[in-house]
Amino acid sequence: MKRNTQIILSLLFLSILFSFCCQNLYGQNQKSKLTSELKANLTSNSTHRNLSDIQSVQNASHKLKVVSSFFPIGEFVKKIGGNFIESSLLIPVGIEPHDFEPTINQIQSVNSAEVLVYNGLGIESWIDKISIPHKIQASAGLNVSYYDKTNRTIDPHVWLDPVLAKKEVENIRDGLIVIDPNNRDKYLSNAKNFSDQLDSLDKAIRTDLQSCKKKDFISFHNSFSYFAKRYGLNQHSISNAGPEAEITPKPLADIINTAKNLQLHVIYSEELIDPRYASAVAQELENGKVLVLSPIEGLTKNEQASGVGYIDKMHENIKNLMEGLECKQS
Repeated sequence: MKRNTQIILSLLFLSILFSFCCQNLYGQNQKSKLTSELKANLTSNSTHRNLSDIQSVQNASHKLKVVSSFFPIGEFVKKIGGNFIESSLLIPVGIEPHDFEPTINQIQSVNSAEVLVYNGLGIESWIDKISIPHKIQASAGLNVSYYDKTNRTIDPHVWLDPVLAKKEVENIRDGLIVIDPNNRDKYLSNAKNFSDQLDSLDKAIRTDLQSCKKKDFISFHNSFSYFAKRYGLNQHSISNAGPEAEITPKPLADIINTAKNLQLHVIYSEELIDPRYASAVAQELENGKVLVLSPIEGLTKNEQASGVGYIDKMHENIKNLMEGLECKQS
């Protein structure tokens, strides 16, 4: 049985590795081309400015054009800015942000806006390629955790902790007020309303997780460190780096053993990631199954069309997490 498991995992790994190699070769060619074009067309903006360095927009009688890097940041921006800004996303729907590299056209489109709001902590590795009058880093001033303490690889997924998400909302609010002081009261009011929703979300999570028999869960990549710390859980991951990292048969076998030792039956995948790794682990478990535990890095096209928001996604996560943790369903 053990030998059959090893053969299955090895074959699965080879098939996925071949697919990844093809994708990576294409991505490397595109990235090299983009770098050459950038050198010819753009002036690098390598200095990230503090809030005190941001200047207000002169004669701001129009709506601010605000571009957000990816979904959760864009959601926070829209909640705060409301009808007083023109909001758009840089990373398209359905695209996983860890691997994203903006095209020349996308960079030029962002450069025509007035404000870029981004998460920071390394997830937008291309940020210095954007030349724009105003940048707001949503995660500024937050205490961070590390994927790898030796290499000081920072975990950027602070938005999955509602308490830290609230801090990001405050940073975005303060940045917009400095840039557009004419709408100060609106930004304050909108931010307060959304912060109240985040407080309610935090309370709901604490209530829902009180009745759980288990504290351990297996996510696809280790994006839930802040969430797990906040709510007293233990995260284990199929991938111990980003979702794009190569996964070999050994860590797959290790996570299968972890799941068996902890008597876990639910393995979590992500909506923007191939679920084959999670399925391979679940198939080795008694009554194993795969559910989505979203890092909320983006939406599917169907979710966007349905108007799904950050709060909705968080509640979906809690529902699925409660099943894996064997909590009492209300």
